[in-house]
Amino acid sequence: MTNNSENKKGIGGMIDPRRYGIERIAYLLMRLSGLGLLVYFIAHIYETSKILQGQFGWNEMIASTQTTHGHIILAIIIGMCVFHTVNGIRVMLGHGGVGVGTPTRPDYPYSPASQNIKHKIGIYSAIILAAIAMMYGLAVMFGELK
Repeated sequence: MTNNSENKKGIGGMIDPRRYGIERIAYLLMRLSGLGLLVYFIAHIYETSKILQGQFGWNEMIASTQTTHGHIILAIIIGMCVFHTVNGIRVMLGHGGVGVGTPTRPDYPYSPASQNIKHKIGIYSAIILAAIAMMYGLAVMFGELK
């Protein structure tokens, strides 16, 4: 029995984009953006609850978020939200059969019909739209656009 190190790469092997392609990157970004949005949701509830401390507590919280660091974090959140939404729509359409193609007999070498150019374009468009939304958000927050 030979020792195959191909299967023992751990997390580094799991996230290697050369091994699985853009679909694996979209999978990981979807999970990370979901966790990031969950953290933001909890932080947003905490931030909004500061209104119960009156005007001083609210102004203190708003002042802490109106910094360069706060704007960058908010731009990342905007990007996560846009990517998660667009990629989620792509996944739902794929599960519904849109853009998957016709079923074929699984002859060797097997190439899944779901990993076609339509879905790859959807992944790339989700990434591009997220980047555009982040740049627009940064421009608005730093006062370059009104």
